Amino acid sequence: MVRCTLAHVDLAALEANYRAIEAFVAARTPPARRPPAIIAVVKANAYGHGARHVALALERAGASTLACADIEEGVALRRAGARGRILVFGALSVSDLSGLFDDDLTPTCSTPGAGRALQAAAAARGRRLRYHLKIDTGLNRLGFRHDHLRATLPELFASPNLDLAAVYTHFATADDPTHPLFDLQRQRFAAALETIRGLGAIVPARHAANSAAIVRDARTWHDFVRPGLLLYGVSPAGAPADLPLRPVLSLRSRIVSVKHVRPGEGVGYGARFIAETPRVVAIVPAGYADGLDARLGGRGQVLVGGRRTPIVGAVSMDMLAVDVTGTTVEPGDEVVFLGQQGGERITVAEMAAAIGTIPYEILCRIGARIERVYDEAR
Repeated sequence: MVRCTLAHVDLAALEANYRAIEAFVAARTPPARRPPAIIAVVKANAYGHGARHVALALERAGASTLACADIEEGVALRRAGARGRILVFGALSVSDLSGLFDDDLTPTCSTPGAGRALQAAAAARGRRLRYHLKIDTGLNRLGFRHDHLRATLPELFASPNLDLAAVYTHFATADDPTHPLFDLQRQRFAAALETIRGLGAIVPARHAANSAAIVRDARTWHDFVRPGLLLYGVSPAGAPADLPLRPVLSLRSRIVSVKHVRPGEGVGYGARFIAETPRVVAIVPAGYADGLDARLGGRGQVLVGGRRTPIVGAVSMDMLAVDVTGTTVEPGDEVVFLGQQGGERITVAEMAAAIGTIPYEILCRIGARIERVYDEAR
């Protein structure tokens, strides 16, 4: 049995986006430099798209390195058949480190304690372990502080079983061109790299650019770039004309009931929508349990019959209502939350803007009970 609310994932579009990003950075890299390679970010179930299918499609497109949030996600990628390098972004202080060795994962070392734990685990197994070093240049989340490296890094660099594979940082404001922190972080990262070299360490590779930084500033590209949202066809900072992106996910359902509402009557919990004139509403079997934000009630729109139709009343756990007055509809007709129908399209960015959030949240919150239907790349 398949519920009628489905997320369609276009793997051909995903692969095309990967190649478009690859071509974009290659075209804007000076001839004397090697274009940056791509670390394809598939954390959080590939931003709600389904990590298993997405990871394998990205490897088919040419991705040699994937990135995930934690060891558990990395192990799941290996179980799904991913063969390339897998970088784990997250903290290791509360994780079982055995997955790093059993499934050939590359950890991030972001604290002195993590360095000690990695060294002890590698030594106990008689193994050497490659790691990426994270520098905190101003996000104040994970990473060795940029201004305290001479005190914190010598112990890590002296670890006999650990090999430095790359150094990276993460921007806090790459999607805000007016914020001065972005350029300050870029400068701090450059200074941190010099400090690391001054401590006698060889820096094999560097990376800093997330999706927003990729489209904003080529000076941040270094040896790798880390597209996440861009891979899925959404740009957090406005995509340049020479970076053609295709939306990868569409979210669709069907009308299950049509109701006639008289003037003065309410619709849904709390009667938040009161009909001032005779209205016709269609009931759609999708709600906040499916990841559709409750704030869409009275703010969001869907497509029905190729027309924009407002969501009215409260978004409940399993259902919502849309005002289809003046439209001929019946049960079984398609409803599009995200995607195209006829000549109209509702984008992830539009839905996010309607409720005052970010595209990342819209995609990542699409519920587990919504089946992902994959259109395989051809």
